[in-house]
Amino acid sequence: MKSLNLWKKQLGEVPEEVWRDADLESLVLADNGLTSLPDRFAALPHLRMLDLGHNALTSIPPSIAALTDLDFLYLHDNALTAIPRLSERIRYLNISENRLASLPALPASLVELRAMDNEITELPDAIRNLQRVRELHLRNNLLRTLPDAISELRELRQIDLRGNPIERLPEALHDLPRLEKVDLRWVTTIESWDFAERLEAKGCLVYR
Repeated sequence: MKSLNLWKKQLGEVPEEVWRDADLESLVLADNGLTSLPDRFAALPHLRMLDLGHNALTSIPPSIAALTDLDFLYLHDNALTAIPRLSERIRYLNISENRLASLPALPASLVELRAMDNEITELPDAIRNLQRVRELHLRNNLLRTLPDAISELRELRQIDLRGNPIERLPEALHDLPRLEKVDLRWVTTIESWDFAERLEAKGCLVYR
């Protein structure tokens, strides 16, 4: 894999030479004080891993959808309020520590989603499209419940809801055949924990 690691180089902007290397498969631009990106990602057609974390980005250019080989995308710790359409191949997406009030349209290929420390108030019914997802990390958002569509995530193993103002969880959680762990620590708004006892009876760990 041809890689370029420019982590913490105090760049301020993406160097021109990055866009000239069409064979790049892994690109790390994390922690460089980036505030914007050129709309030139189509120049990197073979990119499989892109790390833009720990910057000050307020938007991501639409050309990121041109990265049709992308497997891993890190956008955490920026100032994003929206995420553009992404490639339908991505397996790992980290959009934690941004300013998102809702989840973006998510590729059905996702195996792991990290969307912690945002301002997300609800999960859309379209979450049902994540038929391959195994881990949902949603710590420190504004979720009060989950949609019944969660029952269609048949591969889901772990869901982290720590620090959300959860009031109730749907019966649909009991229908998930592979669910191993539900993390509800730092949640103080649930009145009845009967659902937790039922999950535990099925062998699911419930942290509270």
